[in-house]
Amino acid sequence: MSLFSSKKDSSSQAPPRRRIVRDDETALEPSAGGFRRNQTLRPTGRSTSDESATSDRHRAHHLAARQRKMGAILGLVLLIVTLLFVLLSQFTARVVISGTTEPLSRPLETTRYETLINEYFGLNPFERMRFALNEETLSDYVAATAPEVARVTLSGVSRFTDSRFTLELRRPLAGWQINNSQLFVDSKGVVFSDNFFETPAVQIIDQSGISPEQGTVVASTRLLSFVGVMVSRAGESGYQVTSVSLPSGTTRQLEVRLKDVVPFIRFTIDREAGEQVEDMSRAIRFLNAQSRSAEYIDVRVEGRAVYR
Repeated sequence: MSLFSSKKDSSSQAPPRRRIVRDDETALEPSAGGFRRNQTLRPTGRSTSDESATSDRHRAHHLAARQRKMGAILGLVLLIVTLLFVLLSQFTARVVISGTTEPLSRPLETTRYETLINEYFGLNPFERMRFALNEETLSDYVAATAPEVARVTLSGVSRFTDSRFTLELRRPLAGWQINNSQLFVDSKGVVFSDNFFETPAVQIIDQSGISPEQGTVVASTRLLSFVGVMVSRAGESGYQVTSVSLPSGTTRQLEVRLKDVVPFIRFTIDREAGEQVEDMSRAIRFLNAQSRSAEYIDVRVEGRAVYR
C-alpha cells in the first residue's frame, strides 16, 4: 500500500518545468468557438442561418440574370423573325399586270409587259423589294421596248408575294400609214405603233410624191413628234386640227387645217411647234379683228406671220 501511494505522490510532485509545459498545452487547446484541425473555416461572427440567407440571395440574383439573358435572346429572335416577315412581305416574287388606267378598245397582251418588268428586275434585283422600286426608271425601261406604255405603276399586292402593276398607255393624237404600217404619235411627241384606243381622226396625208422606199426620211421620228406636239398645243389654244398633209416636193413642211378656220396654216418642223402655234393664234385673231380673209397663214419664219 505504501508503494502505490508513493508512486501517486511522485506523479503529483513533478518538477515545475514539466507542469508548465502541460499548462501551455492546456492553453493551446481550442475553445468552443475557435479553430479546429481538419474543419471548414467560417467567418467569425456568422451563423448558419446567415449563410443560408446569403445562398438564397445568390440563387435569386443568378436566376434573375439568367432570365434577363433569356429575355434578350428571345427579343432578338422575335426582332429577326419580324424583320424577315417584313422583307418577305415586300418582296416581288411574281409580276402581275392588273390592267390599265383607262378602258381600252381591244384586249391587252399582259404576258409581254410582265416579261419586260421581270427583265428589269433581273437587271436590278434589289428593286424587287417594293420599297426600293423606282417606278420612273422601270417605266423608261419598258417604254424603250414598248413605246406605247407611258408609265408603269405598282398598284397593289396579291397572294402576299405577287405584285400588281397598272399600265398607263399613250393615247394617239395623230396617225400616219406608211410602208404598210400604221404609226401614231401622242401629245408629248412620242411615236409608237401599238394603239389600244380609237384610231385618231387626224391622219397625215402624204402628198410629197416621195416613194415608199424612201419612207425612212419621210416618216422620221422628228416629223411625227412635231405633229403630236403641234396638235396638242393647238388644242390648248382652242383650235381643233382636222388634217395634216405633206405638200408636194417637201418633207419638212406641213399644211394644217383647223376646224371653223378658213385659211390653212403652213408649219415647218425646223422650228419649235409651240412658238408656231402662238404665231398662228395671233395671226387668226388679227384677221378676225380686221374682218379680212386669207387663203393661208405662213408661220414658218420666227416673229413674222405671213398671210395671203
